[in-house]
This record gives sequence, structure tokens and C-alpha cells, in this order.
Amino acid sequence: MSRTPFAPLFDRLVDDAAVFPPGLAPLDVAVREHLDRRTGPYAAQLGPLLVPATSAEALSSLASADARTADEPLAVGLVVRPGTALKPLVEALETLRDDERVVVTAAELGWSPQWRELLAAEVPVVVEVGLGEEQERALDDIAAAVDDEHDVTAKFRTGAAPTWPWPGEQVLAGFLDAVVLHGLSFKLTGGLHHVVRGRPGNEPMHGLLNVLLATHEALHGAEARELAGELAREDTEVLVTAISSLTAEDARRVRGSFTAFGCCGVLDPLHELEAVGLISAKESQQ
Repeated sequence: MSRTPFAPLFDRLVDDAAVFPPGLAPLDVAVREHLDRRTGPYAAQLGPLLVPATSAEALSSLASADARTADEPLAVGLVVRPGTALKPLVEALETLRDDERVVVTAAELGWSPQWRELLAAEVPVVVEVGLGEEQERALDDIAAAVDDEHDVTAKFRTGAAPTWPWPGEQVLAGFLDAVVLHGLSFKLTGGLHHVVRGRPGNEPMHGLLNVLLATHEALHGAEARELAGELAREDTEVLVTAISSLTAEDARRVRGSFTAFGCCGVLDPLHELEAVGLISAKESQQ
């Protein structure tokens, strides 16, 4: 039985990024396994399948070939990496616009002076932001678009990449503080494979429960220094107890801010959440 009286804190929380590094699953495998998981024990926690925009045509063919998409289309987020031209994303949206087997839930790209061109596509947009002054400019820009009633979410990378060093507690805390002060929703990508902050394989990784609690604290006025302390906690029992004490309204507010995160090993954090009693696979089958 779940230790939390509310499933919404974890509902649709984990976007399936199986095709992205370090997982790098072939697209056909990722599509098949994602469709399997839609009716599996963790269906309630599963978000859309994230795919490169350049794979739109192949994705359409794979979805059409699977009978399960006839009754319920395959939900996907189309992604281009920061620094990539918008053209592949625009073309992918056009390719899938009238596809009855695929529904595009969002278009994800890096912040640039050109990102607003995507607003004309009238799909939810997710904009990855960087660090320092560029982050501030990007968040101001996104906030202005939201004020104009566009559906835009900020995105931040929590794991290391070839051109992106692992952001420590102070860096992630600074983003959480800034995005909440801007009144924006956000999603995360990379690195959140575990529920508690640690060093698996001797590499630092942020913890999902740490981020959820830090978001809760940020929404209640905590500043970056306090948020960094929350992100640094490594005591599983303390974190689970704190999560279990959140009310349904707390959960609603947290998820209104922290909408989702992409994970190439989508089952990794879900298995750990079940192991600590915060979700139940049986409940997921409802």
C-alpha cells in the first residue's frame, strides 16, 4: 500500500527519454516498450515518449504499424538540442500535424533569440535554459510569453553532458529559486535516475525526492541557500518521511510548478519510489 494518500505527486511525472543518451534505445524498441508500459504497473507515473524531431517520419510509421495506437494515439514530445536550428522541429510538427496515431504533447528546444518562432505552431513549448545572465534573460523572456497566454515551460538540465558540467546543489537551487520567483512551471532533464542525492558509480547525481521537497520549500519562500541544503540531503528515511507529510494541496502546488522530468531509464526512479513505499505498482494499474 502506498505511504502517501495522494497519487498526484507522482502522476505523469517521468517522461520516457529512452532514445537519448546514455540509454540510446533504437526508436522501434523505444516505441514498443513505451506502448507496453502504458498498460503496465507504472502507467500512472508515465509521461510521453520523448523523441528527436528528426525522427518524426520514422515515428509516424512505427505508430501506424502498432494496433494499440488506433484507440489511443502515441503521445510524444519532440526535442531538438540547445544550439540546434528550429527547422527540424518545425518540419516535424508539420509531419505529425494530421497524424491520427501520434499526438504531440510538446515541442522542446533550447532558448535562443529565435525560439519564439515556434509559438505560431500552437503546441505547448518547453524551453531549456542555461546559466548565469543568460538564464535570467531566458526566464524573463519565457515569463513574458506566458503573460501573453502562451503555453511555455522552462527546462533545466540536472545531469552532466559533454558540453554541460554537472550542476551542483547551489546551481540547481539557484534555478529553482529563479524559476519559482518568475512564477513559471518547469521540467528537468538528465540525471534524475535515483530518488535520493548520492554518488552512484562515484558520479554525483541529484535525487528526485530532494527536488520535490526543494520545490515545495521554494514555493513557500525559501531562498537558494536553503534549497541547496535540501538538495544535499542523503538520508532516505528523512526524505521519505518529509514527502509523506505533504498534503494533497502541497502536492498539487509542487506539481503545478515541477511538471515532469525526462529519464532515459524510465523505470529506475519508479522502482525506487515503490521500494521506499511512495508509489504502488498495483495502484498504477487502475
